Amino acid sequence: MTKIMVVEDDQNLREIYSIRLTAENYEVVSAGDGEEALAVAVREKPDLILSDVMMPKISGFDMLDILRQTPETKDIKVIMMTALSSEDQRKRGEALGANRYLVKSQVGIEDVINAIHEVLADKGSAPEAPVEGAQQPNEQPAPAPNPAQ
Repeated sequence: MTKIMVVEDDQNLREIYSIRLTAENYEVVSAGDGEEALAVAVREKPDLILSDVMMPKISGFDMLDILRQTPETKDIKVIMMTALSSEDQRKRGEALGANRYLVKSQVGIEDVINAIHEVLADKGSAPEAPVEGAQQPNEQPAPAPNPAQ
């Protein structure tokens, strides 16, 4: 089973992401700050880390830098999430080796789940419900209803 670590200092957000990821059939471990995350990452060896940037003790950026320099954790996929939408912050995350950088105000939980599936190159463990009215790839649009019938 694919293991994801959620690193978030806001306990409510950490629980929301954990519940949603568990519903996707991922094994979830969590940490409340970057320092705890480093210890958990070495012990649990998650396939992916979903991490906040602004946290107490060790920031998400510093945590990512340490992860990438540590042989046991250097290959773990990492998605950074932040309230900081500046281009400099995004570039810093990418320079440190983040696989994805998401701005919290610009994404919802389903966007985060989709980013996780993309980074892990899986199709999701649970069947994805189509968005109502959205056209699926290689699908012909439904004919308009004929009111004369």
